[in-house]
Amino acid sequence: MRRALTTSVALAALALVPHQALAQLKIGAGAPYTGPVAVAGAQMKNGVEMAAADINAKGGILGQKIEIVFGDDVADPKQGVSVANRFVGDQVKFVVGHMMSGVTMPASEVYAENGMLMITPSATNPAITERKLWNVFRTCGRDDQQGVVGAQWLLTNAKDKKVAIVHDKTTYGKGLADEMQKAYNAGGAKEVLYEGINVGEKDFAALISKIKSSGADFVFWGGLHTEGGLIVRQLRDGGVAARVMGGDGLQTSEFMTIAGPASEGVMLTSVPDARKIPGASDTVKRFAAKNIDPEQYTLYSYAAVELIAQAATKANSLDPKKVAATLKDGTVWKTVIGDISYDAKGDLVKPGFVMYTVKKAADGKLEFAQN
Repeated sequence: MRRALTTSVALAALALVPHQALAQLKIGAGAPYTGPVAVAGAQMKNGVEMAAADINAKGGILGQKIEIVFGDDVADPKQGVSVANRFVGDQVKFVVGHMMSGVTMPASEVYAENGMLMITPSATNPAITERKLWNVFRTCGRDDQQGVVGAQWLLTNAKDKKVAIVHDKTTYGKGLADEMQKAYNAGGAKEVLYEGINVGEKDFAALISKIKSSGADFVFWGGLHTEGGLIVRQLRDGGVAARVMGGDGLQTSEFMTIAGPASEGVMLTSVPDARKIPGASDTVKRFAAKNIDPEQYTLYSYAAVELIAQAATKANSLDPKKVAATLKDGTVWKTVIGDISYDAKGDLVKPGFVMYTVKKAADGKLEFAQN
């Protein structure tokens, strides 16, 4: 009887314990899980879920198990702010995300005001880390680095060719196009066309006509795979042979589905393929066992969770400001995407962008082949 009573009292006491005492560390994951670029959100979801599971299997972070809180921003800045405010209400301390630069900018201000640290795996606009916010980091590089790679390739390999620049007017797309244009002009070349389109457009007949009239040999695209794939396909349907080059916004399997055979030969700049990093091989195999191909930003999202765990452990604290200071203390962090260290802005000390070309693999399927 005494043992039963003791057990009952213990259970009743446990029911009164606050949620935080159950040793759960909430990490937000803000991304577009629905909408036209949901494929990007799927990459983040896969990455953060496996990273959390792996870290939890080893005891969590400072004895607390990670609980991932997902927020669907639909790639919309206003929705991104709503997600950020919900994370605040949910007592999230750390955030992986957001994925799109235009969403990351306003959301990051909410996090800074509320003492939350964020690491984006994919938002590349330079302004994200130029605002002197204490809490912003990324596991990818910046557009003023990415745009230079594309411009240098054109200046070296197509100096006498005509280049048109097209963008989707978004923070990411126009930002990338402008950085490429800046570097291209600085190299002594001038584009024959600079044009913006609207996100959501599907008929690009007027744009194709302008490109055709300009005599462009290359079209640099600043934007995502959705409109990019349609532009590539409609260029070929319109009899325009100009070769297309873009940025990391094109690097999804959906791009090749939308553009079809016309995607072969398209070039793009993006982050190095983390799947080929020797230290990532075990993680890649475990993804494969779940029938998941950890393409593009999957492992960059996984690394973001790793960084939070490693820096919190070194700081011996779950205070986001202490973790942020530790991330910037010069430590070289060992992650699934390789060694990482940060400057005072929250940018990678040694960022990397490489060139890819869409080619046919041995099995005849199209793939992004790193040059």
